[in-house]
Amino acid sequence: MRARLVTAVAASALSACLLAGCTGQDSEPTPTTSSTSTSASPEQLAADYLDKVCSATSAFATVQKTPPGADVTDPGKRKELMAVYMGQFGEAFTRSATELRAVGESPVAGGDQVVEKMAATFSEMATVFTDAKSAVEQADANDQYGGLAPARDALAKLADFSVPLKEVESTPELAAAARKAPKCQALRTATPSPSATAGAPAVESSVPPSTS
Repeated sequence: MRARLVTAVAASALSACLLAGCTGQDSEPTPTTSSTSTSASPEQLAADYLDKVCSATSAFATVQKTPPGADVTDPGKRKELMAVYMGQFGEAFTRSATELRAVGESPVAGGDQVVEKMAATFSEMATVFTDAKSAVEQADANDQYGGLAPARDALAKLADFSVPLKEVESTPELAAAARKAPKCQALRTATPSPSATAGAPAVESSVPPSTS
């Protein structure tokens, strides 16, 4: 947004100059330093763009990483909590996919393709968690392990996100910009480790062993 605003300001200034006939014939000279002072370098434009990308991808990182229900003994309540948890991830990934597709044109060559690939991945993950939510809701609450299998499978896929922005890292120019973008650095800090995102052990630990 900032990069586009800077470009728009510069274009407006140029248009005004042309309409006024800025060829040295004006009675008063036209300042030429203002647009230069407000213009951003290509590196800054790229960093600003990556800041928006990282902001868009951060939604899933705000969902708690520890599955609920570890201290719940009622199977029905445990199933309900897990279904809500799946829904939270589904909504977060959907929001990220939508926001990624709204970040605007990349100032870095190849950036648009990378961001679209990221958006597609987030959309796929949204479907995974939305489907898992439906499966858990329809499962037999008394099936202590099989009933939560869809949740375990969905959470296991979070391991793919243990390295945030891996698509960005594949493009040197984007990777360099990400290192200068505050929200990208914050995302790296907020993203849990692979062991934390694997999910399956954490989900199973919330299910008491069968007494039958």
